[in-house]
Amino acid sequence: MSMFKKVLVSDDLECINQGVISVLNSFNIEQIVQVAYCDDAFLQIEKAVLDNSPFDLLITDLSFVADHRTQQYPSGESLIRALKPKHPDLKIIAYSVEDNLQKVRTIMLDCKADAYVCKGRHGLKQLAQAVEEVYMGKQYLSPQIANAIHKERPIEISDYDLEILKLLSHGFIQKEISLNFTKNNINPSSLSSIEKKISKLCDHFKAKNTTQLVAIVKDLRLL
Repeated sequence: MSMFKKVLVSDDLECINQGVISVLNSFNIEQIVQVAYCDDAFLQIEKAVLDNSPFDLLITDLSFVADHRTQQYPSGESLIRALKPKHPDLKIIAYSVEDNLQKVRTIMLDCKADAYVCKGRHGLKQLAQAVEEVYMGKQYLSPQIANAIHKERPIEISDYDLEILKLLSHGFIQKEISLNFTKNNINPSSLSSIEKKISKLCDHFKAKNTTQLVAIVKDLRLL
């Protein structure tokens, strides 16, 4: 398949860069440039445009360790925010250890990145898939953060739902939630009603169990 021809990699850890380069080499990409600072990434992209040889893709970390150099763009997020409005055709993949769903939403929806890949055991494999998907004009999210921008699921829940989620986060089991609701005149309070509502919430947030449900809701800052 045809592929990106010119790619910029921005990460301050050499060991991470090596892994990313190995993925890009598997696609036989003609030109790969590496930088360790977001400011350098910005300048490389600007210069390439002026030279009529623009980059097709940027792969950037989000977190960079501060050192003696003062940076105009101290993070990958600030870099993406600066680049996307100026260069809407530039494809950008965020490659980060951060798996907070709110962070993913910010990077994908606010900053307009094209993909978000989580570093980890399967990170490089997912990165390869992201490169392919983004090249074809699609968005990509690592499976573990796919809930972050689920377009069919608006993040709207009732006060009743929030009360159930709050008690779940405090370690209450379903029977205890039912008793709590009965005591505090919150209706419906029957065990079957609580069970059904929790099941619907799990479906709504694509959670496999109540533990994951609470984790997702906390990540989305709804609790």
